[in-house]
Amino acid sequence: MRAQARRAAPSCREGLTMLEMRGSWRQRGPMHQQPANGELNFPLFGPLDAADSAALAPLLHLRRYEAGRVVFQRGDAADEVFQIRSGQLRISVCSLDGRELAFRIAGPGAIVGEIGVIDGGRRSADVTAARASEVLTLARDDLLRLIATRPTMAIGMSRFLCSRLRETSEQLEAQALYCVEARLAHFLLRELNLTGAAKGQMELTLCVSQSEIAALIGASRPKVNVAFSALEERGAIRRRGKMLVCRLDALNEIADAIGAC
Repeated sequence: MRAQARRAAPSCREGLTMLEMRGSWRQRGPMHQQPANGELNFPLFGPLDAADSAALAPLLHLRRYEAGRVVFQRGDAADEVFQIRSGQLRISVCSLDGRELAFRIAGPGAIVGEIGVIDGGRRSADVTAARASEVLTLARDDLLRLIATRPTMAIGMSRFLCSRLRETSEQLEAQALYCVEARLAHFLLRELNLTGAAKGQMELTLCVSQSEIAALIGASRPKVNVAFSALEERGAIRRRGKMLVCRLDALNEIADAIGAC
């Protein structure tokens, strides 16, 4: 009954044909591209030695999605896990009245869709390509076989899941302890993937709306708009349409401020 209830959950893509929903390009056969040292980077399993990489490589398949294409929908069977090679995937859910709420934008290197693959449940969210994207896929049966026969990969996956839980705890902490400006700074630093990096300026093009950012950091849209203005006044960012020029040192300083900014 629970699985049926999830399958009936609303989708923001209802009404599309299967071709429109699933439009993608798949490479025929396995994906064998490996670094010169023979070690793959697939974060779900942690650092991989040459032997584990050799076991994993033939099981990975390359897939490409055009911007706006659906990767999977809430209620779908969770039969594979994804690693993003390039582009961005938007993870979202829909309310009963069809409104979409994005709660994660995943970029290169990120793992997507691991929970349902591991616990055997159905997909709990919709995932679409925010930009043209390339992903590597690993089938659920292959994943389960790997962790059953290769203990180091099983331990690595346990650590990965713990890091996911830690990340969730940190997000809850940020919403409880940090002001909106600090939360926005945290968000921008995560997008840049350069928290704690050396001083400098980086350009960031946002592919999410202020309403979506508000949902991601637990604030209202008007407060996010005010926070963007505050970051600009403090010299942490300069806005050029959807592009931001970010000062990492200033963003880090604001992100570390607990309580009132």
